Amino acid sequence: MPRFIFAIAAATLMSAASALAADPITLRDMGSFHVGGRLVTISGKPVKEVTFTPGGVPARVDPNGNYQVEQMYVQYFLPANEHGAYPLLMWHGGGLTGVTWETTPDGREGWLNYFLRKGWSVYNSDAVERGRAGWAPYPDVFKSDPVFLTTANPFERFRIGDGPHSYDPDPAKRKVLPGSQFPVEAYDDFVKQGVPRWTTNDEATIAAYIAEVDRIGPCIIMVHSQAGTFGFKVAQARPDKVKALIAIEPAGVGDPAKVDALKNIPTLIVYGDYIDRDSRWPKMRAAGVAFADSIKAAGGSVDVVDLPKIGIKGNSHMIMMDKNNAEVASLIQGWLERKGLTK
Repeated sequence: MPRFIFAIAAATLMSAASALAADPITLRDMGSFHVGGRLVTISGKPVKEVTFTPGGVPARVDPNGNYQVEQMYVQYFLPANEHGAYPLLMWHGGGLTGVTWETTPDGREGWLNYFLRKGWSVYNSDAVERGRAGWAPYPDVFKSDPVFLTTANPFERFRIGDGPHSYDPDPAKRKVLPGSQFPVEAYDDFVKQGVPRWTTNDEATIAAYIAEVDRIGPCIIMVHSQAGTFGFKVAQARPDKVKALIAIEPAGVGDPAKVDALKNIPTLIVYGDYIDRDSRWPKMRAAGVAFADSIKAAGGSVDVVDLPKIGIKGNSHMIMMDKNNAEVASLIQGWLERKGLTK
């Protein structure tokens, strides 16, 4: 075999070996379900004739009647060899869906796969109003208008770019924070994950998450950003079922009047980098730390980890997507092991 052909063949084999280096994921079951929600009745609307398919026959659509609304979508993956003491529930942030925890925008494994490989049963949700959970008529049911984000907004607000006006349609002109771990070359793929969100559906979302916990039973909750509020409040509502809470940059906290309900729930709060350079995150972090202190004052256990302080630098708000996401996931896995939550 000519030397250059041998070299190409060897490189191909090495590439294939690298791609197969990770052990295959073996499941005992997987599936999905919807949970929560309610029926509402809408009346007083005009009947319409709608042509659903070009060239088709118009159909009479009467919008008056009952609607199923405010349900949540949950997909689950159960490993053949389970090592987690309880199922791990992953709850995404605002304007996003369960895709947050799946494959990263640049094609690496996300935390769903990471924790599944570690033997955790993983339940990944699309919350009320997001993705496969579906919508409801608005403003009849979903009050207020939905909020949509421009392509520039997450770049400048999620501590990927260097503040306001750091985004440019030309990737070569975007101003990225120095040492950023976010896969900026795949940013345009990241914004494709965005979905509309409402600011008036928190109660419905909390009700759906409580229904999920009630259905699954004792569990560990992992939350991100907007879901911080949901995680703490659901834990306060179901302290007997939530066995641990992991909050990745929570944008909100629970009810200060019910902080005692969290004293028996070990909690880990993780913050990324560049917080002091942001206009909003110093205040949100301060609120999170203050809430953690109130839990500890009530006799609870809370570990607050600022990644740069332990030598893990460059993380954006989307820590689970950053290039060092496996390193941070390993930190979380170690915390779970030390808390006796594995088997």
